[in-house]
Amino acid sequence: MRGQGFFHRGFLWSFGLVCGVFFSAPSIYAASYDEMLRAVKLGDKSVAEELLRRGVDVNSCDLEGNSLLMLAARENHPELARLFIQWRARINARNMHGDSALNLAAWRGNLPIARLLVEAGAAVETEGWTPLIYAAFNGHDAVADFLLSAGARVNAKSENGMTALMAAARGGFLPLARRLVEEGAALNARTDRGETAVDWAEKNHNSSIAAYLKAQGALSGAEAEAMEREQQAKEQEEEKIEATATEEQTIAEKQEEIPAETQESIETQPAEKEKNEAEQTENREKQESR
Repeated sequence: MRGQGFFHRGFLWSFGLVCGVFFSAPSIYAASYDEMLRAVKLGDKSVAEELLRRGVDVNSCDLEGNSLLMLAARENHPELARLFIQWRARINARNMHGDSALNLAAWRGNLPIARLLVEAGAAVETEGWTPLIYAAFNGHDAVADFLLSAGARVNAKSENGMTALMAAARGGFLPLARRLVEEGAALNARTDRGETAVDWAEKNHNSSIAAYLKAQGALSGAEAEAMEREQQAKEQEEEKIEATATEEQTIAEKQEEIPAETQESIETQPAEKEKNEAEQTENREKQESR
């Protein structure tokens, strides 16, 4: 995961500045927080609850912004997560890497904690790497299924354009890739570097996923870009043809608006001009013959 790291006594003041929260009594700063970290690490609910009663702030966090709830999610301790939620932990708080507790639960594939968090109001959509992308990256099918059922967007993208399907293709998780495609995953979505799910599968030697995706109509990034250019050229040509047809239609409509007598006059002008020219030619020939 992006951030690990627990916090040390020497950084307690920095901790307060980072999180904006402090313990209720200065005398328990170091000892109580260290005890809480040990309790979270071991999944010791009774100790954690006692420390909360003694004044440890449920929303306290380490230097990387990981709250107690995030740490419980990362360490796979559902009962601790439930406890912190009951003590009104901030459900959607994010650490300095942009990860929420649900992100961490999805990364670890902890379905019970993911359910707890969503039921408590956790957002299934976050900026950057979403919980669904994290679940797909590590092949956690059950968590991915749950997130999709909870409303996660199958085509949500990270900052660089990564999607859940790309993450599954990269990791070689064929059943999950199938599930995402069934949910409407965009086969030819591209990252900022122009890579598609096929590219991710092929460069990580996941030939079975690459073959499956191609069978569904997926393309490599280069193929998708070429097709896009071809489609754009076709659309431009169609727009040009449509514009020409519209112009011709406009001209025809304007002609229909001209009064009949005027139209007749316009139509007879070429014939009269031709007649006059013929008469002038005849007169010149008569004069020359004299």
